Amino acid sequence: MLFNLLTDTNTGTEQAAGGDWVTWVILIAMIALFVVYFVFSSRSNKKKQEEAMQIINAVKPGNKVKTIGGICGIVVEVDNEENTFVLETGSEASGKSYMKFDKQAIYQTDAVAETKESSADQIEEEVEEAAEETEDKE
Repeated sequence: MLFNLLTDTNTGTEQAAGGDWVTWVILIAMIALFVVYFVFSSRSNKKKQEEAMQIINAVKPGNKVKTIGGICGIVVEVDNEENTFVLETGSEASGKSYMKFDKQAIYQTDAVAETKESSADQIEEEVEEAAEETEDKE
């Protein structure tokens, strides 16, 4: 069907009169749709990537982590300079082991990234607490 719209079904006199403009309009509209799709697609991918980086950077000792290799454990130490963390696996009965991983090896974690909304909520709570303290003093 699309091919039929783009094919030239006009006669020679209609082409000379400018009947070819419909084909160009359809072609330009399709190109514009592809450009819009790629722009929104790249924006959403960039946003997801930033959220993943925030979660990875929020990992600190005590968080549970699952690596891309399937190893589960608790973070014992984080080294931000080397971008690594030490993971404790095992139990007291079976024996504990410690492994050092790159932060990019994190697949899942219970760490929660600090978002702008949560930091704004914390600021509001601090302001309310300060207001309550001043009221109590008076």
